[in-house]
Amino acid sequence: MNPQARRFVQIADALREPNAWTNNEWLCRPDIVAAKDLLLVRANMAPGYCHPFHYHPHREEIIYVIYGRAEQWVGDDYRILTAGEMAHIPPGTIHATYNPHAEPLVFLAILSPAVLPDANAGDPDPVDVGTQEPWASLRKARGLAPCVWDGGRQVA
Repeated sequence: MNPQARRFVQIADALREPNAWTNNEWLCRPDIVAAKDLLLVRANMAPGYCHPFHYHPHREEIIYVIYGRAEQWVGDDYRILTAGEMAHIPPGTIHATYNPHAEPLVFLAILSPAVLPDANAGDPDPVDVGTQEPWASLRKARGLAPCVWDGGRQVA
């Protein structure tokens, strides 16, 4: 269906996209619906996995937990979020989502804007900083377990 005409996205219409951190189900982005201000992805994260420290230079984000528990970092602070809880991440703010728990984690990531201005359209997004200090050793310094990602282990 033409994204300009679509007003509803049912689960069968979601665009599935596995990546190194999660199995994603895109429900709102410009190639699905006529959205220029919002992106919405349901992310499914297996136990022991994470999306290491990164940032979105020009997008703000909300992480909203549907199922499981997220070790959600915003800057150098974190909380364990459970179903119905969320974190707000302003543009350019370093953050990470970890699932050190035995159960899967399912969360919504809502980002805005969906379409960046032409001057920023070519900028990398997200920008990974997980191998840079202090982010590379922040979790380890607090006695937290490493996570699995991209087929390997990240010591963080």
